[in-house]
Amino acid sequence: MSTRRLISSGGPWEAVVGYSRAVRVGDHVSVAGTTAATPDGPAGGDDLAEQTRVCLTRIRAALLEAGATLEDVVRTRMFVTDISRWEEVGRVHGEFLGHVRPAATMVEVSALIDPRLLVEIEADAVIVR
Repeated sequence: MSTRRLISSGGPWEAVVGYSRAVRVGDHVSVAGTTAATPDGPAGGDDLAEQTRVCLTRIRAALLEAGATLEDVVRTRMFVTDISRWEEVGRVHGEFLGHVRPAATMVEVSALIDPRLLVEIEADAVIVR
């Protein structure tokens, strides 16, 4: 039986909502929706590409803590508040994951938890080393 390992970022919403930044069960790691949120507003301000970089940097950190890497990512989901700006998100996704080429989805949503947030990204990984 595989053990369940919870990864926390220490974010303020984890305890309130009841979720973990990432969960590892066996060789599978799921990273929760990740934003550029900080107590002072989004890292990167209204720069969508920078918010995306922050999201993917945080996802990479959660994966590493779970014993995985970006190379193990098999699926990403990108939620953007303005799909007409898809290329800004897509280019940064490509910087981080272009060599891995996971199955990926990008959809527009009406809003995120803070209206200043422009993108939220989830990732799933399978460790096959």
